[in-house]
This record gives sequence, C-alpha cells and structure tokens, in this order.
Amino acid sequence: MTDAIAYNRLADLISSRGEPARYQGGVLRTRGICHDGDAPDTVAIKRTAEGVAVYCHKCLGNEDFLTEIGWTLADLFDRPLERNDDRPADDTWIPCQRHGHKRVAQYIYRDANGRTVHGVTRCDAKDFAQWRPDPTTKSGRRWSLNDEHGNRLVPLVPYRLPELLAAKEADRVIWIAEGEKDVHALVDHGLVATCNAGGSGKWTAEHAQYLEGADVTIVADRDAKGREHATAVVESLRNLAHSVYVVQARTGKDAADHFAAGHTDSEFNQVWAPVPCPGDPAVTQ
Repeated sequence: MTDAIAYNRLADLISSRGEPARYQGGVLRTRGICHDGDAPDTVAIKRTAEGVAVYCHKCLGNEDFLTEIGWTLADLFDRPLERNDDRPADDTWIPCQRHGHKRVAQYIYRDANGRTVHGVTRCDAKDFAQWRPDPTTKSGRRWSLNDEHGNRLVPLVPYRLPELLAAKEADRVIWIAEGEKDVHALVDHGLVATCNAGGSGKWTAEHAQYLEGADVTIVADRDAKGREHATAVVESLRNLAHSVYVVQARTGKDAADHFAAGHTDSEFNQVWAPVPCPGDPAVTQ
C-alpha cells in the first residue's frame, strides 16, 4: 500500500469544506455534492494501490464529483502519471507555458454551495489565466469564461464565497483585498477575506450583493489604481453594507507587504470611513 497521498489530500479537502463524511467498511463516504445530494453516503472514496478511487452512486462515476472539487483524473494518483505530449499536466499547465512561464498559484472560485464556478491560474510572470470546468476537454478545463460571442458563461462570485457567507452569518468583519494573494495573506492571519477575479476595476454590483448587512474593511493598494478600486467597491456597498472602512498597509503597497513587514491586522492605517457603523465616533466628526 502507498503512503495514501491522494487519499489524504481528498479527505482533507472534504473536511475543509465542511462536508459530512464517515468511514464504513473501509470506505470513506460523503455527500453527492456533484448533484446537490443530501444523502451523506452517496459518494464512496477508497484507497487503491496507486492512489484513491472515487465513485458516485447517483452519477455512476466520478467525473462530475471531480469537476465540483476542481480535480482531474490525474489528481487521483499518488505519483504523477506519464502523459502524452498532447495532454497538459492538469495541475500545473497554463496557456502561457508555451512562453516558458510556470504556474505558481491557482485560485478556485466557488458558489454558495461550494461548487467550482471557475478558476484563476497565476504564473511566475504575473499573468493570470481564467478557466471554467469542462469535462469534455482533455484537461477538464476550458481556458475562457466566455463563449465565441463574448457572452459570459459563468456567474460573477467573490473569492471564497462559502467562507464569506459563513462569516457574515457569524457577524464577523469581512475584508476585501485587490487580489487573491492578498486575500490569502489576510486569511493566514485569522481574518475572513475576499476579492474579485481579474484585479483592479473588476468589482461589480454582483459581487457586492453578497455583502448586504455585513461589516466590511477594504484594503486599498497604495497606488492610483488601488484608490480607484477601493472607491468603486465603497460605492457598490453604500446603502447595502452595515459598515465600510478603508485601510492601507502601514508598510509597502498591499496586505501581503503589510504582514511581511511584521505588522498585525490592527496596525493597518485607516484612511476612510465612508459608511461607519451607527454610533461610531466617525459619524459625529
């Protein structure tokens, strides 16, 4: 038997998403998230000699389940499979690889039920490629969010939407950064954070709707585009959020720089309180 690398990765992923799971007869069973199933044992997950096997008893396979969690068949093996040259390595390939670029990060955007809506892959040249799940392709992805006429095929959702909604329910402050890297810097320091795909200028009312009644702190990048982006986010949240504050890094340009310099979340510089909480001293200033 192997070290169960793929099996453990999958079990950890299911646990991190809050999905119910139980062991029965040497098999890990969980809910059929590939079809919004309520039964807690629709999907069977079992260790194999080479990795892990997944089978949904309603879908009669594993393709839809893997799509929902952002995996491909290659992820089911403890060691990378040898591939033909015409099939990209699904976990590292990016369109600009032909120019010598390498993938350095991948961000999965999920809907309120935790299903994969689309992904963003970042390379070492700081290019960002967006994709949507497509089981009909060899990679399980289609590297465009639009059809041939430019019509968007996937909904606009904030990054880490399930975590955002849980935080709003728990009356926690939700932080908005300009990009995914800064979101993870905030999350790594115990905060709940989100952003939109595509960076500055791409936040819309569709993103803002999920923050109705929430307490929000926006981390504005320390440049002109950062200020413009923060202002646009503020305007989208007026008469919607409970409170909105805008802060900047004490050191450097963004949240990642701020924490890298050793500062804490309480040491951001507050630059604007356009929608303060009722009773906040800023209201009377």
